[in-house]
Amino acid sequence: MNSRKVLPETRRIFPATKVHCQQPSQILIVDVTAPCWTNTCSVLSEALENTLCLACSVTGPCRIPLLSLYVVQSNPECLLPFTQVRENFARIQACISELRSLPREGSFLHGGSGVVQAAQDGLQQFKQYSRHTAAGGSANGSVEITVLTGRSSREMVKQLEETLKDIDVVSLRRIQIIEVLKRDFLDPEDTEQCVPAEEPSSSDIAVLGMDIDVQTVEDNVISLEMVFKSWLHDYGTEREHLHLLLPSGSFGHASAPKTTLMCLKCDLQERLLDPALLSGTVDGTVKAADLNSPCQMAAWPATVLCKLWVVKALKAEGVCESVLYGLPFIIKPTTCWQLDWDELEINQHSFHALCHSLLKRKWLLLARREPQNASPNWNIMVHSYYVIVPSNSATLLVKAVAIRELLLPSAFPALLTEHPERVRGPIESALNSLEVEVTYNPLHLKSNLYKYLKSMLYKPLHRQPAQPRDLRQERHQPKQLTLCAAGSNPSPDLCFLRSSYSWTRAGCKPPHSWEDIRGAEPAAPPLLAG
Repeated sequence: MNSRKVLPETRRIFPATKVHCQQPSQILIVDVTAPCWTNTCSVLSEALENTLCLACSVTGPCRIPLLSLYVVQSNPECLLPFTQVRENFARIQACISELRSLPREGSFLHGGSGVVQAAQDGLQQFKQYSRHTAAGGSANGSVEITVLTGRSSREMVKQLEETLKDIDVVSLRRIQIIEVLKRDFLDPEDTEQCVPAEEPSSSDIAVLGMDIDVQTVEDNVISLEMVFKSWLHDYGTEREHLHLLLPSGSFGHASAPKTTLMCLKCDLQERLLDPALLSGTVDGTVKAADLNSPCQMAAWPATVLCKLWVVKALKAEGVCESVLYGLPFIIKPTTCWQLDWDELEINQHSFHALCHSLLKRKWLLLARREPQNASPNWNIMVHSYYVIVPSNSATLLVKAVAIRELLLPSAFPALLTEHPERVRGPIESALNSLEVEVTYNPLHLKSNLYKYLKSMLYKPLHRQPAQPRDLRQERHQPKQLTLCAAGSNPSPDLCFLRSSYSWTRAGCKPPHSWEDIRGAEPAAPPLLAG
């Protein structure tokens, strides 16, 4: 635990992120030389396509600003240079189709250091992209690398640490290595469980300034979907999201005034996506919830500190589900890097103690939130109230609870205690025929939402038919450079990145500006064919 004490200090060098796009960009590296690639290819492609159709459809701040995709064969190959995810689903879908067409296992030799080379190339391309788009402020200045492989990750972790400590990784927030294994190779307790990597030394962390996480998942669509959906979460650690304020009590503070408050610093996390934020899934007259409303828990991402004052405790059995409304949020101890390490540790222990005590007493908490901004009548503050529910995990659940002004009248008759046999018999028979599940599992239900979103997003690219892969020249060869097709209007940044990538993979020094490219190719900016 102490070995990671320097981590918050190293993260202070990260540039301040802008509110409208604080999510990191993503570099996905797929190791196709690993065993069992034949089955992994199909489930990986489907899981990735499902997640990205969500990312392209959800309104509000961009969840995945930029995506780059590499495959590691005999040499690393960039299938998708950095591309804005939103409004580019057709191009992303074409890339996934190309991923599906890759030769099956046994076609390539062992990847060796190909993953490390792809990570280096990805960081270099992100650095160039950030430099040439900095004026527009279109993307956040940090990036994450996700590696999918079927090989052991221990050697890969060591190679990445040894290689990346010698290059500039200020923009690199995290490296995640996903071991995709068939169920036959997984122990039951290891399924979909995070396996921590070997603890690097303090000097390594001080140089890298980021985490290397290792996770083992099953070789199926649902498990891989959950890996990619983690990109949709707000994992920003620049500040805490919520302050939970409780009366300090008299324990150890006999002379303390009653106005003294205990503050638990917490982060908020979405439990599910708001369906109203998915474009095309709601009627035109229905609008997404107003994120500035006093009855809304928090906007995504959490850009404003929210304060909840606990006003009283409630017996768990005394809260009717009909008065709870809105989307739930998860409350957990904050991981804000700006807090002192000792403060983080004390805050975490206090949070766990609160969860344990609420479960033991079978209590819920009733909390009041005051809006950050006053209403048009500046001296009137509209309060909203929330119920905080404990669980067996180290988290709390928060949901909005009805207030007097919103409550509608209801007068329901009492439930009859006796029923005629001719009525009760058919009801009992119908209930006995139902399949009974001990717990509700949302993974067992599908609504065809993915298919619907894909049909809404689908816009076929007007391009020449793709050549068979065996007839194409390798993308990393400089002879693949060609002029932009007549009548096309590619992005200057895209032309520059693709040409720069080819020079880099050929072992040459990449150009630093458009002037360098024009000097080498006076007719037009170079662009990779295909």
